[in-house]
Amino acid sequence: MIEFGNFTYIPTDEGWLYLAALKDLHTCEIVGWAMDSRMTQTLLADALRAAYWRNKPKPGLLHHSDRGSQYCSHAYRALQVS
Repeated sequence: MIEFGNFTYIPTDEGWLYLAALKDLHTCEIVGWAMDSRMTQTLLADALRAAYWRNKPKPGLLHHSDRGSQYCSHAYRALQVS
């Protein structure tokens, strides 16, 4: 399984809503997501944790992202989800 991570922002009447999502590139399903009013490392970590707990991937999972600053942060790279 290969997961691809990305985020987007959605305009609302109350301001921006940020959505982080992880997609399984084999099934094309969104396997983890999180939303918040701010785009932070925590938002991305919450999406990754959600994907992990929903799917319990086997060893060998590849995780790909656009390598934006949030994905390259020390906190995100050090994240332990198991």
